[in-house]
Amino acid sequence: MSWETPLTEEERRQFQARLADLQLEHRDLDAAIAHLSGDSAHDELALKRMKKRKLLLKDEIAWIERQLDPDVPA
Repeated sequence: MSWETPLTEEERRQFQARLADLQLEHRDLDAAIAHLSGDSAHDELALKRMKKRKLLLKDEIAWIERQLDPDVPA
């Protein structure tokens, strides 16, 4: 049972739009990381930054998914 107030339709649309944007960025970063990792002369700092950003995106995606469907067991 959730004690939070349910999302309005507008909030739900905003969360879904943000979720789609984040998922797209996450996929793009995944492809960029794979490409950069395959290059023997890759920039290690840039690669670390991309991986960190990807983890932050993953956390934000998970948070939004919980807001959209709070009754899903952890």
